[in-house]
Amino acid sequence: MPQASTADLYSVMSTLRAVRRLKPDPIPDDVLERILQAAAWAPSGGNVQPWRIVAVREPGIRADIGKLYAPQWEKYSRAAKLNLEGLEGDVKAKQTRTLAAADYLGEHMGEAPVLLVFCFNPAHMAITDIDLDRPSVVGGGSVYPALQNAMLACVQEGVGCTLTTLLCYEEEAMRALLQIPEDWYTCAVMPIGFPILGGHGPISRRPVNKLVYEDTFGSAITLQR
Repeated sequence: MPQASTADLYSVMSTLRAVRRLKPDPIPDDVLERILQAAAWAPSGGNVQPWRIVAVREPGIRADIGKLYAPQWEKYSRAAKLNLEGLEGDVKAKQTRTLAAADYLGEHMGEAPVLLVFCFNPAHMAITDIDLDRPSVVGGGSVYPALQNAMLACVQEGVGCTLTTLLCYEEEAMRALLQIPEDWYTCAVMPIGFPILGGHGPISRRPVNKLVYEDTFGSAITLQR
């Protein structure tokens, strides 16, 4: 496999958009294999890799997952649209476009050619914050890097993707549908497919100086250019 240049890597990272309008066209096996291989390269605590992917390609199963997803998205979408009422101008226009794309996915999730269902086994994780008096997040650090790797590979391959978690509300139904063992759980579903519209492109994020502090929380970081 040819080694990407540094410029290529930063370009891929800075163009990873949530692409929610996906063609039903099949993804070639070699492309899918490279995306899955990228996931397998991801780091995890103790290099245990306490995750598995169910790559759902069978049309009937995809349709059933879509039926589970649609009502969960509809509930979320109703609340999100109420929040639009307090916005105006460019901010409102951008959020409206995002919701329109997400509504499309809500109606067409089962038509994406591949649904990557990410599963995890907490018994294989060193969850060091499990007993703290706050939500535990450390376990996810052994799973979500694999999702990120897969998404970055999608950018490189020209494949659209987005990260969804609403189907965690339907975990028991997903477990039965995909024959997931009792000691394994779901944490995300990533629909992937070739984009209907523009696909990946420049993204908008907070600047580094709004996200990174120096030495103590809240202290501005100084970086020489």
